[in-house]
Amino acid sequence: MGLAPGPALTAHELYRFYHTGDEETAALRGVSLSVHRGEMVAVVGPSGSGKSTLMACLAGLDEPDGGHVVVAGARLTRRPESHRATLRARHIGVLLQSGNLIEHLTVAGNIALAQSLAGPREGSHQAAPAELLAGVGLTGRAGARPSTLSGGEAARAGLAVALANDPEILLADEPTAEVDGANEQRVLELLRHRVEAGRAVLVATHSTRVAAGSDRVVRIVDGRIADA
Repeated sequence: MGLAPGPALTAHELYRFYHTGDEETAALRGVSLSVHRGEMVAVVGPSGSGKSTLMACLAGLDEPDGGHVVVAGARLTRRPESHRATLRARHIGVLLQSGNLIEHLTVAGNIALAQSLAGPREGSHQAAPAELLAGVGLTGRAGARPSTLSGGEAARAGLAVALANDPEILLADEPTAEVDGANEQRVLELLRHRVEAGRAVLVATHSTRVAAGSDRVVRIVDGRIADA
């Protein structure tokens, strides 16, 4: 099968509520957005505005209370976890703020596992672990365990895992939060390379450099998309 027509990802009127006792917090209040292939979109906003909740719902790691998500032409929301996991493995690269690596595997082992779960996909290129690690500046760390990595190294290793299957869309939550300026530039160049290759990138970020390097900026405030 080739790439599905239309946007790589579309979110329709997403709502997400959290409850603590009688208190209700609205993390998302009707968020709609699309990300097209060959486009990098930055989601910005203050801490607690709903960026991470949005990314989790877009990745199918959390279910919205209202609305739905379509990825590569397939509905992701309110589908069995096995269905969502298959869509993630084949079409979505996910980089969270933490928990991206399996501790008992080496960095290369994490990449190999991600690739084995997805299997081959027409039009994709599964790069060798060494190639992926070179791209994020971790040459020589293939055999390292996650517990031996610095915060910045772990973030970049997680990015390599997220890119292991040449995903149609990369969802990255604060991909440069733990890295220094030089490595932030390296990550940004890697993201731009993805876009130039016709892939889609959606980044939640506080970085002005990453936002400036994006094609479009979406601002979220109090769970809503704010006017430009």
